[in-house]
Amino acid sequence: MSATGHIGHSPPPFFKRGPAPLVRLTFFLALSLAAMVADLRFGMLEPVRAAVAALLWPLQKAVMLPVEGAGEAGTYLADLARLKKENEELRARQLAQANQLLRQAHLDHENRRLRALLDMRERLDAPAQAAEILYAARDPFSRRIVIDRGMTHGVEAGQPVIDEVGVIGQVTRVFPLTSEVTLLTDKNQAIPVQVQRNGLRAVLAGAGNGLLELKFLPANADVEPDDVLVTSGLDGIYLPGLPVARVTRIDRDNSFSFARIECAPLAGVERQGQVLVLGKRVAPPPPEDAPEQVKRSKGRKAKGNKP
Repeated sequence: MSATGHIGHSPPPFFKRGPAPLVRLTFFLALSLAAMVADLRFGMLEPVRAAVAALLWPLQKAVMLPVEGAGEAGTYLADLARLKKENEELRARQLAQANQLLRQAHLDHENRRLRALLDMRERLDAPAQAAEILYAARDPFSRRIVIDRGMTHGVEAGQPVIDEVGVIGQVTRVFPLTSEVTLLTDKNQAIPVQVQRNGLRAVLAGAGNGLLELKFLPANADVEPDDVLVTSGLDGIYLPGLPVARVTRIDRDNSFSFARIECAPLAGVERQGQVLVLGKRVAPPPPEDAPEQVKRSKGRKAKGNKP
């Protein structure tokens, strides 16, 4: 017997391949068509589709994370560049408008002060004209300012200068277009005042350091801290009742004849830009019987001159 007879013509079971490929293709095509018809007609595969989608959702999300991250990063960078550009534009616009804003605030402050000065001028019985402070005197040992009103504007030496609160000084030198004003805080400046609370008269002099001092008041004088000092009008220059200063400190030392009383100016003596220059005081009108009194005095004088 030959070797082929012992082995046989059929292959061993390990090498059996099953049905033919064409048979398999036909089977799977038929199965697919049946599944499609069942799904279209009866929706039998809908639960299967939902289950598969639920199982594949984490994988789908993980696959989409890089794409979504890249998109969000691009959007973030674009927004960051846009915001940076907008901030630069706003900063440039703010710098361009800063000068206008500061100027507007300064003009608003000046308008309020000018309205207050005009209101102060309406309340006074003497003529007044507004002036602007040009600069301060260069002498460090004096307290003087220069205003933009002079002889051509009718300013004369000795005229008082005030602001919307009270007295700040007096015109001491006059030039054609400007005038020099000595402030109350100057050491060479003095003004007669009285205590508003009790009418006590005194002389207020400058201390040279931005403060004032009441002179020649005894230690037992009726003056208290926070007392307001106003002009008395006895010098014939300042109108009576103008606010001048407020008492800040009193030193009553019995070893000295006079008390040391320090005061702070009420007006903006060294910090304002606009002032009022008061004119000469208007004399009160004579009484109605003044002509008769003048005639009687003239008649008495004529009788006295007769031999």
